[in-house]
Amino acid sequence: MKLGALGEFGLIDSIRARVGVAPGVHRGIGDDAAELEIPAGHRLLTSTDLLLEEVHFRFAWTSAYDLGRKAVAVNLSDIAAMGGEPRFVYVGLACPAATEVSQLEAFVNGVLAETAEHGVTLVGGDTCRSPGPWVISVTVEGTAPVGTAVGRDGASPGDLVLVSGTLGDSALALSLWQQGENPDSWLAARHNRPSPRIALGRELALTGLATAMIDLSDGVASDLEHILQASGVGAEILGPALPLSLAFRSHLERQPGLIDLALGGGEDYELLCTVPAARLDEALSAGGRIGVPLTMIGTVKERAAGFRLRDAAGEVRPLRVRGYDHFCR
Repeated sequence: MKLGALGEFGLIDSIRARVGVAPGVHRGIGDDAAELEIPAGHRLLTSTDLLLEEVHFRFAWTSAYDLGRKAVAVNLSDIAAMGGEPRFVYVGLACPAATEVSQLEAFVNGVLAETAEHGVTLVGGDTCRSPGPWVISVTVEGTAPVGTAVGRDGASPGDLVLVSGTLGDSALALSLWQQGENPDSWLAARHNRPSPRIALGRELALTGLATAMIDLSDGVASDLEHILQASGVGAEILGPALPLSLAFRSHLERQPGLIDLALGGGEDYELLCTVPAARLDEALSAGGRIGVPLTMIGTVKERAAGFRLRDAAGEVRPLRVRGYDHFCR
């Protein structure tokens, strides 16, 4: 069956029937607006994101189910980067009327699987017909206890720069697809099924370990620079310290230039944070408890030091690798 035969309201009704009732939701799908409740003593965190077919994804490389999961996961990652707890999600979707209902069902299955995994509730959104590609808009709302949310503006000279997980895997998978090659299933999953580091973000925030934090959507070089600009500081990154997966290292041995993907490749959705040097061991232990390792990759400097990279030979150069920019490559 085509979506045109099911109709917009048939689609909405089918989604509403699957969501059910959830704590904090007084009114959800089916009304003009959601009526929600947040815990006393918490502040609301809200983030929104767009995913466009042929810009952010291609169905040749991802399934509708994985797309549904990723659309939610990348927004949950923004809440994780603030140290918050995600609670509610809204999904807007524009797609052609000729879209198969089975493909829509797979997308919704992915959305609901990701929300269920993280205890988040789908409470609204919108649907409309698109004359061309799919357009997905996701908004996520979360909360954090007053005074605990972490921004980008708290880094100070002497802080250490830490990153979770490994870098460059998602960008490497995308690069292989663009070259007509198929990445192995692990690399493909790193691109199509990112894991928002929610528990780690909350731990770093609630313990006061992170002085500044951001998720890696555009790459270490671009995203750390956002912290540096907001905090009015500089930084030195240690090239040999970048955490790389075995899969990435395997490709790097044959193509040393791929190291730029670890610095500037986007969509890792790991957390990058700054931590006081005296609390490094606490931070590393926190990562161990959560099950998401943290690696120290650099140091925050005075602003005059700029943004630089120290290589394995000890030579220092300005870091000029830049991450993804939609309007300026």
